[in-house]
Amino acid sequence: MTADRKRVLVLSLALLAFFGGMSAASGIGIYGDSQQYITMHVHREPLYPLFLALFRKIAGGGLALAVAAQNLLTAAGIIALAEYLRRRFRLRLPGELLLIALQLAPHIVTKYASHYGIFMESAIMSEALCIPLFQLFTLFMLRMVYERKKCDVVCSFALAFLLSLTRTQMVTTLLLWALAVGFLLLLRRRYRRLLLPALALAAAFGARTLVTHTYNYVITGYFIGNTYGPVNILTNVMYAADEADGAVFAEGSTERTFFEQFYREADAIGANYKYGGSTFAEKTAHLEEYHDRLKFDVLDADMSAYFFTVGGGDYYKKDLMADDLARRMTARLLPVCLGQWTADYLRLCVYGLIRSIAVVHPLVNWAAFALYAAAIALLCAAVRRRRQDSAAWVMAFALLFIAANVGATSVTIMCLSRYMIYGFSIFYMALFLLGREILWDKAPARTEGRA
Repeated sequence: MTADRKRVLVLSLALLAFFGGMSAASGIGIYGDSQQYITMHVHREPLYPLFLALFRKIAGGGLALAVAAQNLLTAAGIIALAEYLRRRFRLRLPGELLLIALQLAPHIVTKYASHYGIFMESAIMSEALCIPLFQLFTLFMLRMVYERKKCDVVCSFALAFLLSLTRTQMVTTLLLWALAVGFLLLLRRRYRRLLLPALALAAAFGARTLVTHTYNYVITGYFIGNTYGPVNILTNVMYAADEADGAVFAEGSTERTFFEQFYREADAIGANYKYGGSTFAEKTAHLEEYHDRLKFDVLDADMSAYFFTVGGGDYYKKDLMADDLARRMTARLLPVCLGQWTADYLRLCVYGLIRSIAVVHPLVNWAAFALYAAAIALLCAAVRRRRQDSAAWVMAFALLFIAANVGATSVTIMCLSRYMIYGFSIFYMALFLLGREILWDKAPARTEGRA
């Protein structure tokens, strides 16, 4: 066995020991959303419920095998990405160990520094599958950029598609893929092929819709997509609304009746922007605290009570009618409260950007943005050098993904750490690789002992 293979074997065994130990200590994590994944609920994207169903079938109904598979996939994704970056940037063992540690960091952060204390890979949550898929997507995206091979284009596209079927926010990976392919075609002046990524993107969205509808038809008997998304969006719109905004709906209309009921009940529990305090931190914390209360205790409770009756007790009809109402209300209400909604959206984005690379804390927040500034400065310095093999590609990918993930998530919900963790590792790996590259070029005499 070669020295490289021995190193990979030892590192792989160490990762398996870490994930096995953490999983054993944490136990199988059943949380608020877990039951919906287990029961293949219509609110949930299809891939993770199917993943659970497969391993439950093999294991006779238990979840332990699915959790073991989650841990194994994550360990494999970590070592695969670390090994590729080691070879690409000619890292020594300390450098590779740092890359592995940076990929382990999100699992430690969400366990010990987040509100819920979740060890992701032992939890029955879609993030447990999304994390290793995203690691592999990152690997093939970087291979596509650096090596320009068709197989990497196909593999990264396939992984982006699977990610979109795991969590809706990961539709952003399809957009990033199309952007990257289009940019590479521009660099190579293949202008006639620029339509190809757009066609592939359209095909992916069409296929995603078909897969989701077919899955839900098999499970529920209704050929529908995932429901409840429009209600999530309306929640933040209602939070930003004033009582007078109800005038946009016709007197006596269903929309006006629901708006007045929503607003009255939200006001009674303080679930409105006017109760958010005076400082940026107070306003953002209030919005994050009251989002779920407004959604579940007010909007969902009121619409369920009404539409269950109208729909004859059919749960899926209730969901479809609630979504339709939410769309109509958002279309009329958002333009009149757009200013407040935008301010709330930007607050969520700021906290999302912080949580993508750190934790929200008065002593940490400014440091996080200082790191972003440093990353952008390093990226600009590297771009000016026009090196094809530069780590600037890694940083560009990290920053674009973080921005897309934060922007997409903030439209519907607060940016919790478990929604933001995907960009954490790749950002710090890019910062290390790019900083190392810049310092290496400026101080060649010191490179003998570099990581």
